[in-house]
Amino acid sequence: MLLLSIKSFHIMAMVTWFAGLFYLPRLFVYHAQCPPSDHLGRDRFKIMERKLFWGITTPGGIMTVASGLFMAFALDDRGGWLLPKILLVTLLVGYHVWCGRLVKTFARDDNHHTHTWYRWFNEFPVMILIPVVILVVFKPF
Repeated sequence: MLLLSIKSFHIMAMVTWFAGLFYLPRLFVYHAQCPPSDHLGRDRFKIMERKLFWGITTPGGIMTVASGLFMAFALDDRGGWLLPKILLVTLLVGYHVWCGRLVKTFARDDNHHTHTWYRWFNEFPVMILIPVVILVVFKPF
């Protein structure tokens, strides 16, 4: 019963984290498209980005990593697939930190990337999520 509760918590935390990782760069796209003269719109994006990053994405990421490590080590849910998964999650944590830096960059009105760059930036978590899911579901080694 405890294992089921921990796995359910982990899945909810992961969904929360990925919702933020998927939506935050989409806000960056819209923010980058916002004309410099639209001060109200730019300020609105700054608020949305800050609240999404600190209020949803970061807590979701912390809970995902913590519950994942707990399941891996405290519940002895290990295998050869775990190390590649940890490496991929580490890349996602780096992406998360990069998103946080971009939130600060936009807050300072110091963005130098185009909306097209952010569209490509938005694809990175998908490229990591797919192999993570394959590793967890199929545990190939």
